Amino acid sequence: MQISDLPYADPGVPDARSGPRFLWWLGRNQPAGQLKSLAWGLLHFAAVMSLPFGVGLAVQAVVERSGARLAVAGLLLVLSGVGIALGDTMLHRTAVTNWITAAARVQQLLARRTAYLGAALTRRVAAGEVVAVSTGDVEKIGWFVEAVSRFTAAALTVVLVCVGLVLYQPDLGLVVAIGMPLVGLGVLPLLPRATRLADAQREKAGKATELASDTVAGLRVLRGIGGEDLFLDRYRRASQDVRRAAVRSARMWSLITAVQVLLPGLLLIAVVWHGLGLVRDGRITVGELVTVYSAVMLLGYPLRHFEEIAMAYSFSRPSAKRAARVLSLERGTAEAPGSRAPGAAAGGTASGAAAPTGDLCDPATGLLAPEGCLTAVVCGDPDEAGRLAERLGGHAAFDTPAPSVRLGGTQLDSLPLAAARAAVLVQDKDPVLLSGTLRELLDVPASGKVSVADALTAAECSDVLDALAQNSVDDDPMEAPITERGRSLSGGQRQRLALARSLVTDPEVLVLDEPTSAVDSHTEARIADGLRALRRGRTTVVCTSSPLLLDRAERVAFVHEGEVAAVGVHRELVHTHPRYRAVVTRETDAEVTRDTDAEVTRDTDAVVIRDTDEEPQHRAGGEPGSGDPTQVGMAGRGLEIEETA
Repeated sequence: MQISDLPYADPGVPDARSGPRFLWWLGRNQPAGQLKSLAWGLLHFAAVMSLPFGVGLAVQAVVERSGARLAVAGLLLVLSGVGIALGDTMLHRTAVTNWITAAARVQQLLARRTAYLGAALTRRVAAGEVVAVSTGDVEKIGWFVEAVSRFTAAALTVVLVCVGLVLYQPDLGLVVAIGMPLVGLGVLPLLPRATRLADAQREKAGKATELASDTVAGLRVLRGIGGEDLFLDRYRRASQDVRRAAVRSARMWSLITAVQVLLPGLLLIAVVWHGLGLVRDGRITVGELVTVYSAVMLLGYPLRHFEEIAMAYSFSRPSAKRAARVLSLERGTAEAPGSRAPGAAAGGTASGAAAPTGDLCDPATGLLAPEGCLTAVVCGDPDEAGRLAERLGGHAAFDTPAPSVRLGGTQLDSLPLAAARAAVLVQDKDPVLLSGTLRELLDVPASGKVSVADALTAAECSDVLDALAQNSVDDDPMEAPITERGRSLSGGQRQRLALARSLVTDPEVLVLDEPTSAVDSHTEARIADGLRALRRGRTTVVCTSSPLLLDRAERVAFVHEGEVAAVGVHRELVHTHPRYRAVVTRETDAEVTRDTDAEVTRDTDAVVIRDTDEEPQHRAGGEPGSGDPTQVGMAGRGLEIEETA
């Protein structure tokens, strides 16, 4: 795999059971690059380690005044220089290729998993952690993957040199062969503590990154409540914790480096001391001593890769663990982690099959959204509304064995991702606007039946277009720039543009979670009319507690404690169901209790509304809910509903 071939057509299905398994999987998936790096590394290290033999041969040739041997030594040195240059150049090239391709594979996997999970991702993993994994952690994972081949080449070189020295000069070669394992493995007792300190540093750095990311995302809110100093102080403390952890980790790695300098130095002293004795006794020549001495000196170069691989593993292991955690998350509870690649066919549905149609049914709550109907859903708990919208999009809850949502009898979470997204589009309560122009924002996959102009009109974006036109060079709002996450716009403007984007898409089923929570009541009423008109004949589900939207809905379902408690139309439910009325009119718990206690079986002939402190004042006939809607909410506010004969 070359850098020019990126991105991968298919990055594969990762082994995300643990961090080390994920690292091993990455290494196994680029065998060609690893073998190339190993081969060039062997050439480079072998050329470096051939220098001592050339130098020793040259010294001995000078001592013996042999011009032929001196010429051979010079030729050997030239060949060594060429090998060093060529090997180093190609080793660097292949190593960087391995690094970048491994990092690119991880980034593709993370991007694919993020798109696969959608809004469900941030329910299990903080947004700051996702940012940390996809930036700094990716680099450290790539570092370890590419360092493996260089370390292997260095280790093989050390073994070959030791064997060669034993064969070349047994007396000194045995000293080197015995001392070299001690030198290479002498730092092992220090590595566990160094790894723990590196893990602690990475953990603190990840938390600091999460804090910074969350602070930037909520900067406007912090400025509104005057909380900048508080969060700045929190980040300052987190930053200092990272600094202290980094200093402790650096001290340990400095000790490891010092040990790796000290031990080869002691081995070199032992070799020189023993070698001088052998030269004095005439058992070896001066050239042979120079050769062994130079070889031991240069062995420090490949030995440095032992330290590097230990550092790379220490820093990449927690990074790989975090990446594996994200990659192991699944859409539904029925799937085992890594059992199916995102987008793969499942449940007998071909990836190219048409999106299913029909009624949308959630067995977990009993919610039914009839095909072609505008259905509003009221939940007493806003978080419950968000989870319901997520589940309606085919993303089953992670921590509860909820059955899959069905669209026309087809389980959504068993569909390929593309088919599920084509069938149901979910817009959560905090939609994200990507940076670019408005034209680029609205350039999304669509059916072609809804024009951009119609979608903007239905979402009441006229004033947004006027504001954008002022920021455009040629007064064209479609070419006006939109900053990252739409931070240059107000909350209501962002919300309406996101709604227009969803309407342009024109999916078979559109699920909206509080699409008008940031707009005023007049605009909300016009959006409700536009939404109903534009989506006529298409299935639309709106999770909201706004009376204006509820009044325009063809069907309203009230979800209480995870189940559908009532179904009807807004004006009926607001008169007959106290808990529904409490959510819509924002009644207190005490008022809800009084309303519930006051509910009686009503006869269709007459009911009397009697003040609890005075005599009966007003009598009205007819069915419940037929009175003036402005009287809604009187029960429980000092009034009592009582059945009469």
